[in-house]
Amino acid sequence: MSSVAGSLVRDRRDQDQKEGSEISNLVDFKMVTFSLGGKDYGIDIMKIKEIAKFSNFTYVPNSYPYVRGVYNLRGDIISILDLRILFHLPIRGENSAANANTENGLILRLEENVLGVVVDSIDKVIGISSKDIQPPHPIFGDINIKYIQGVVENGGRLYIILNAESICARDEGGKKGDMPLPAAEAGYPPAGELPASGAYSSAPAGGAEPERNFVRDTLQAFRNFHVTPLNEEWFARRFSEWKELRQRRGADLQLKVPEDADDYLANFYSVDTGRFWSENVASQYARVLGDAGGKIVHAWDVGCGRGYEAYSIAALLVRKYPNRMVKLWANDNDLIAISMAANLLFTEADVPDYLKPYIVAGKNGVGFRTDFKDKILFEYHDAMHSNALPDLDLIVARDMLSFMNPENQQRLLSGFYEKLKPTGVLILGDNERPVDLSRWELVQNSRSSYKKS
Repeated sequence: MSSVAGSLVRDRRDQDQKEGSEISNLVDFKMVTFSLGGKDYGIDIMKIKEIAKFSNFTYVPNSYPYVRGVYNLRGDIISILDLRILFHLPIRGENSAANANTENGLILRLEENVLGVVVDSIDKVIGISSKDIQPPHPIFGDINIKYIQGVVENGGRLYIILNAESICARDEGGKKGDMPLPAAEAGYPPAGELPASGAYSSAPAGGAEPERNFVRDTLQAFRNFHVTPLNEEWFARRFSEWKELRQRRGADLQLKVPEDADDYLANFYSVDTGRFWSENVASQYARVLGDAGGKIVHAWDVGCGRGYEAYSIAALLVRKYPNRMVKLWANDNDLIAISMAANLLFTEADVPDYLKPYIVAGKNGVGFRTDFKDKILFEYHDAMHSNALPDLDLIVARDMLSFMNPENQQRLLSGFYEKLKPTGVLILGDNERPVDLSRWELVQNSRSSYKKS
């Protein structure tokens, strides 16, 4: 991932977490949340192999009451436990008796052991500070306290965090605990002897939605990437690619660490993010611009990072409108990045030909001429805060909206609409689309460029 894209991700994540009175570096524990008997629970995301829809269990005689059966997980025979029965909880929601043939569940991986657990419904992924986790207390009724790692409050809801290891632990001295022996050790039939239909399907008809939601929530938890109508077309395509890729590699579908989220987002970012735009990209954007009226062309680069994009925009505007003045506001809420942008240094080899008329060599490296830099006003500014910009001929906001929550996406798009001249152009990321297409019209043969309808 490019440096500017990485900076943008961090900025948007930090902003949303500050709104919730949490600093991102305090979030060091991610958990998958779900419901059991009307209460909220969580399990450490590092213990989750995947989420699942269970059906058609292969019954195992003489097993514990909470053992629903076994199934063939891509050649491995594993046990399925019903946590509601284990914890003496009522069965509610989707997994009622009427829907007993299809159950919501999680597949846990604990060192060398893999098993499935049935729950009422899967909720989402939540990031918290481990310091906020409180010790378990006998107040939690019928659930044996040994199964509880702790409790935590988040968003006005109290979550009981389960100790996954305790669920499948054995008593000391070699005696069996509450967890039955692994299927193979107990003498269950090998995978090939189970019915061809199997006991489980990771993606039955319509059953991919829980997996999609899991990935969607994890992207938000790890990288503050919000899947909304703005980018859901890309997300759907990427999910299919990701699933196929992970299956070929024999890897888990779910995102366990921030680096997994980075891999998932690798092809989201626009062409030439984090570097000077190539001649081809600059020319494509220049072609969508109309005949700007007035003596001054006003433009706004939202989330400009270290300035590579802003200089590219300024150069294409000067070339597009040689007889007009150019005024470009370039904003970012990364103070370090924006402070470096005005005096950006680079090597001449990094500069495409259309930018070379504006560069000058100095003793510390190559930079831009003062008269060219004067066309750009670099400012530390959060896009969600008000500003006094004039009506604009061009707004460039590539990729940054997706790292805002849905409400702020809508607010900023509405702000863009108000700021843009009737002949102006809005440029979004290559994989972003305005939510309200009744107000925006895609410029023909363009790269995510829009005009007012």
